[in-house]
Amino acid sequence: QVQLVESGGDLVQAGGSLRLSCRQSGNIYSDNVMGWLRQAPGKDRELVATITAGHMTYYADAVKGRFTISRDNAENSVYLQMNSLKPEDTAVYYCAARPVQYSMFIYWGQGTQVTVSS
Repeated sequence: QVQLVESGGDLVQAGGSLRLSCRQSGNIYSDNVMGWLRQAPGKDRELVATITAGHMTYYADAVKGRFTISRDNAENSVYLQMNSLKPEDTAVYYCAARPVQYSMFIYWGQGTQVTVSS
């Protein structure tokens, strides 16, 4: 079993920055895909960014150029640097993981709240 614990959510003004962290523990796959997803009130959960063990990345159009996902395999951690934050970025952000051969995330963190005020 894999456990994921996020941290770093906060209240920030529009234009500000935050860095989310997620540390994984347990039965960790050496070749996995890590990702960040978010869910705003009344909306479906959406994919924000993903990163493979080889550091290949994907970003949703809404965050391209503003967010950066990274990972430290030695620390079993993944990060999301969020710059130029907008009120529409307000959501609960979830860290997730899946073995590379899976198509869907199967491990989830508890979520961390990011609120961007205008």
